[in-house]
Amino acid sequence: MRYQDLSYWLSSVDEPLTPRAPLPGDADADVVIVGAGYTGLWTAYYLAGADPSLRIIVLEAEIAGYGASGRNGGWCSALLPTSLPALARRHGRDAAIAMQAAMHATVAEVGRVVAAEGIDCDWAYGGTVVLARTGPQWGRARAAVDQAREYGFGPEDLALLDAGEASARCAAEGVRGGTYTPHCAAVHPARLVRGLARAVERRGVTIHERTPVTRIRAGAAVTPAGTVRAPVVIRATEGYTPRLPGQRRTVAPVYSLMVATPPLPADTWERIGLAERETFSDHRHVIIYGQRTADGRLAFGGRGAPYHFGSRVSPGYDREPEVFAALRRTLGELFPVLGPDVPVTHCWGGPLGVARDWAASVGFDRVAGLAWAGGYVGDGVGASNLAGRTLADLIRGERTDLTALPWVNHRSPRWEPEPLRWLAVNAGLKLMFSADAAELRSARPSRRATLFTRLLGH
Repeated sequence: MRYQDLSYWLSSVDEPLTPRAPLPGDADADVVIVGAGYTGLWTAYYLAGADPSLRIIVLEAEIAGYGASGRNGGWCSALLPTSLPALARRHGRDAAIAMQAAMHATVAEVGRVVAAEGIDCDWAYGGTVVLARTGPQWGRARAAVDQAREYGFGPEDLALLDAGEASARCAAEGVRGGTYTPHCAAVHPARLVRGLARAVERRGVTIHERTPVTRIRAGAAVTPAGTVRAPVVIRATEGYTPRLPGQRRTVAPVYSLMVATPPLPADTWERIGLAERETFSDHRHVIIYGQRTADGRLAFGGRGAPYHFGSRVSPGYDREPEVFAALRRTLGELFPVLGPDVPVTHCWGGPLGVARDWAASVGFDRVAGLAWAGGYVGDGVGASNLAGRTLADLIRGERTDLTALPWVNHRSPRWEPEPLRWLAVNAGLKLMFSADAAELRSARPSRRATLFTRLLGH
């Protein structure tokens, strides 16, 4: 396997992706972290910064950034998979507001570290524009802004755009309006995770790659090469979590796929917009997302790949030709200037982690010495940084504003056993696709989609 073939991002890093040395045998540490993606590396970064005396070992089955951290859409956003009303119902209004404010601050914190560590990851603080291209989408855009106002967030956090304002940022076909938030940066995600790995090593952390962990237990992470014994063991495996014994129903690994164009000429970009490298989406039900890369490509992705029975994760699932073709068609619908003559040069995908209640969480069982973070539902580029800072505080026994946030020690229910899990996830995906199609035909909001999102706790 060539790691460069896993995504456009990994193909365009400025290093050979040679794996670090694997674990040579049994070892002792103060903290062992399973997974060298964003969650594991941010946790190591802040722990080592707070206490340089800690012996920290990170174990990675492949290479740093192999999973979602090296394949995602490159949005360092303040998005959460759980809505503010859902957070407020579970934890109270003040807690919901605190969680969203912490995410806003997280985007700036990632930018600070990128600058401080000299990580060349094409950081562009351009915000996010979410377009409304149908009547129902325009209704959801207005509702999103009304909800933000209800929780005290003003136009400096989320603004409603009319058709002209939205098109000035992203000139897609048929724009009626949209929303804009400044709380997002476009990044080259693989360069970010690889640069973060080097920054962690500079702080004295040891990373062992090509070292799969086969079991996590209190006081140890077990691998075929040996066991790392540590009083604190952190699970940071996100979409790959079901591979661990006893974790099959912790999260559902749902695949998100992407395509990228070649670098586009300046006159094409004049017609598309995204002059500030805004990330973009629209208010349809089935999520799409895109960005203008630093080298002038359009990188675009979305949901649509099936969930695989038994929460199976396999490299063969990273590529679904029908989904890639659908993404290319959607790009052409959004931007007719990208006619059939504009090819797709890269296609890739990978799993993300979805908790049963659509709630990301971070936690630490001090008695067992077991910690975890994840369930980001694709919004992990920013949330993983907040998780890493929070875990560092929890493990060190610090009481801070971060350890008081409502996602701390939240326990999501387990997913249903098969075949119910397979039926529910794939039926939900089909329902949302049909809801988008129905809204295009009728110009009325889909009642089925509304009922389904309520079932998800939104």
